[in-house]
Amino acid sequence: MHFDQRTQEALRDAGLSQSDVRAVSKAVVEAVERDAETLGTFFDGVDTVYSDMEMAHSADDVQEHAVEYVDLYTHGGDIRGYLRFDSWGVPVEGGRPLTDQKVELSLGGTVNDRVRFVRDREQL
Repeated sequence: MHFDQRTQEALRDAGLSQSDVRAVSKAVVEAVERDAETLGTFFDGVDTVYSDMEMAHSADDVQEHAVEYVDLYTHGGDIRGYLRFDSWGVPVEGGRPLTDQKVELSLGGTVNDRVRFVRDREQL
């Protein structure tokens, strides 16, 4: 089940039955799987994306990235994986589609921030 024991108890205290809690948990997992698929599709077949990532070696507000691949998987309510650029990569620790043209990933490792990505520089 997606929810931890405290959340399950709070949902039951709010009047949901155990089967309702299971149904909500399943809906959350399915939504996360859809989001992961949408995020993967956003990066698939794209050579270049632009981001609002803060980078130590750049004073620009918009960064350009050559994308090698993104590898995402889900576990319960979590999206995890790895985003590989041309010369470096970073773990993905969450994410969500914002629009058809813009996504947000929570990146770990050296970035440790939420970063928005677009295919068209003007959309940031």
